[in-house]
Amino acid sequence: MNSCWRDSKAWIEEGLPLSTGNNEACKLYDASLSQYVGWYDDPALGGLESSCKKLLASDPDFVMGKVLVYGLDLLGTGKSIRTDAKFKEDIEDLIALSEQTTLTNREKLHVEAINFWANGLMKKATNTWESILIDHPRDALALKMAHDTYFYLGQAVQIRDSVARVFPLWKKTSPLYGYLHGMYAFGLEETNFYEEAIKHARLGLEINRKDAWATHAYAHVMEMTGQQSKGIQFMMDTESDWNTCGMLACHNYWHLALYNFDLGNYETVLDIFDNEVGRRFKSGTLLDLVDASSLLYRLQLENVDVGDRWEQVYEIGKRHFGDNILVFNDAHLVMTAVGSNHHCDAETVLSSMKQLMNSFTHYCQSAVATKVGYNLCKAIVAFDSGKYEEAVDLIYPIRYMLEEIGGSHAQRDVFNLLLINAAMRSPNKTHKKIARCLLIERKAKKENSSLTDSLIKKTLAFHGV
Repeated sequence: MNSCWRDSKAWIEEGLPLSTGNNEACKLYDASLSQYVGWYDDPALGGLESSCKKLLASDPDFVMGKVLVYGLDLLGTGKSIRTDAKFKEDIEDLIALSEQTTLTNREKLHVEAINFWANGLMKKATNTWESILIDHPRDALALKMAHDTYFYLGQAVQIRDSVARVFPLWKKTSPLYGYLHGMYAFGLEETNFYEEAIKHARLGLEINRKDAWATHAYAHVMEMTGQQSKGIQFMMDTESDWNTCGMLACHNYWHLALYNFDLGNYETVLDIFDNEVGRRFKSGTLLDLVDASSLLYRLQLENVDVGDRWEQVYEIGKRHFGDNILVFNDAHLVMTAVGSNHHCDAETVLSSMKQLMNSFTHYCQSAVATKVGYNLCKAIVAFDSGKYEEAVDLIYPIRYMLEEIGGSHAQRDVFNLLLINAAMRSPNKTHKKIARCLLIERKAKKENSSLTDSLIKKTLAFHGV
C-alpha cells in the first residue's frame, strides 16, 4: 500500500481517529475516500470499486469502512433497501456491528446518517453529517456525502453554505483541501454567484488540473451565462485532464454536448453521444444514464432523428423502472420509456411512484413525488401522447417547485423546454401566450442563447404571438 495514504496514527493526528487496529484498513479507507472526493479511479489500486472491495476485506469489522462503501452504494442511487434484500441485510448488519463495537461519537453519527439515508430520510442524514462537521470540520466524508445529498434534494444554498462553514478551518496542506474549491464553486454557481464560482473553480484547478468537479463547476457557469463557445473551448482545451476521471467524464461530456445543442450543432451532439456518452452510460451508473436520456430528449424536442439510440438507453435503464429512489431519476426513466416506445414501462414508473406516495409517506422522495414528481412524469407521458394542453396544465403550476426533485439548474432545464414546447403546441390560446411569456422570461435570464432565439422564431411561426 502506497505510503502516502494515511495510517491509523495519521488519522489520530488529524483528529479523526478510526476504530480499527488494522493499519491497512486505515490506508484503504483514505485511498477510497480520496478517489470518491476527487471523482477518479486510481489505477494503482484498480480504481474506486476495487479499493472498496479491498477495504471491506481488510477488516470485516471496520465500521467506517462499511459506512464509506454503503454510503457510496446509496449515493449511486442504484440500490435501495426496499428493492434489494441483500443490501437491506448489509445495512442491518452495519447497525448491529456498530452497537457491538466501541466507536467514537463521530463514527456513531456516521452510522446514523447512513441508516437515515437508507430508510428514505435524506434530510435527517444531511442534518446528521452537519452535526459531525460542527465538531469535526475536516471530516471529508461527512462534508462530501452532505454535499452530494443536498444536490439530490435540490438544496443549492445548503450545497454552498455547507462548504463555506468549514472552508476556513481546513489547512491548505491538508489532504483533499484543493477539492473544496470545486465543491464551493458549484454551490456558488447554483446560487447565481457566477464570478465567485469561476474564481474558486480556477483556484481548484490551479491546485490540481485534474479536479473534474472544479472543471464541472466552471462548465456550469459557462452554461448558465450563455457562453457556449467559450465553454466548448474550455472543455476541449482541458479534455485530457478530466476525461480520465471515469466517474464524472460522462457528465462533463454531457456539458460539452449541451453547449453544442444550444448552438444548434445537432450532429456534433449526436457524435458526442455516440463516442463518449453512449459508451459510458453502458456501465449502468444512474448519473450517466440520466445524461444519456436528457440529451436524447432535448434532441427529440427539436425534432432531431436520434435513430435507435433510445433503445440502447432503455436496455440499460429497464431494470430501474419501479426503483423510485429519486424522483429526478424517475422522470428521466419515463423519458426513456416513452422515447423507446415502451409505454407500459412509463406506467410502471407512475404506478410504483403512486405506491411510494401511499405506503412510504415518511420518505423524503415520497413527499417530492406527491408535490412535484408524479405530475411531472404524467406530463412527460401526456406530451408523448400529443396531449399538449394536459402537459401544460400538469407542469405549469409546479414549475417553480421543480428544484425539489434535485439536480442542477442546467439539468432541470429540460423540463422548462418540455413546458415551452407543450405550450407552443397546445390548442389552448392561453397556453400560446404562456409560451410567449416563458420565452421572454428565458431571454431575460440568458440573453445570448441561440436555442432561445430559435424557440422564439418557432413560436412566431406556429402562432404569430
